[in-house]
Amino acid sequence: MSTNTPLLQTIEPDDSSMAQAPSTSRSTTSSARPAVLTPNNMASTPADAESGLLICTQSAHPAALFCLYFFRISAIAVYVLCGLLTNNYVLATVVVVVLLAMDFWNCRNVAGRTLVGLRFWNQVDDDGESYWVFESRDPSRPANPVDAKMFWIALYVFPVLWLVLFVVSILRTSLSFIPIVALALVFNFTNAVGFTYADRDAKQRWASSIASSGWNMGMAGIGGQILGGAMKNTVGRLFG
Repeated sequence: MSTNTPLLQTIEPDDSSMAQAPSTSRSTTSSARPAVLTPNNMASTPADAESGLLICTQSAHPAALFCLYFFRISAIAVYVLCGLLTNNYVLATVVVVVLLAMDFWNCRNVAGRTLVGLRFWNQVDDDGESYWVFESRDPSRPANPVDAKMFWIALYVFPVLWLVLFVVSILRTSLSFIPIVALALVFNFTNAVGFTYADRDAKQRWASSIASSGWNMGMAGIGGQILGGAMKNTVGRLFG
């Protein structure tokens, strides 16, 4: 059981139509005009698209994108380098857990809504039944392609990295670090599964709305033709 309510009040649309400066035919021989990067001025090659500068420039929400990768990279970096940074196991564990919790909250409540227009949570009704609730942005306001691409990359890549670290912890018999990696896997896979189902639910509801609107338009067209024909015949019989 799921619900899909467009977040018209909470999710801002990405600015996909920006005014472009009019081109002139005047030739400049002294100096060339510098290129200005805008969300519509996308990179022409895959190598340029992977550049960090271009990604930040083309992103409609660079702050949300930065926080998403900052928390995830920081959690893995602190976990891997905890033996070099400090000998205090408790302190390293607390820092990693705090970063994982901040990443989980940020990904589900901030990054998901601003970057791809999706949100999910688990709700319990009065009868004690638990079910997922999904929200999505209006399909007429698509997400920025750079934001969406980087969000889904982060959503699926980092759980794989934590899974690799979990296997390494088992092989090295580092039992003290296994609970940390297990918690990271729970947080990351929960977000991955939740947003995957939210995206699937949004696409299904969008397809259903398109099909229903097309059916209504089709029925309206047929009904209009039948009514028009009946009126024409009636008028013809009265005055003809």
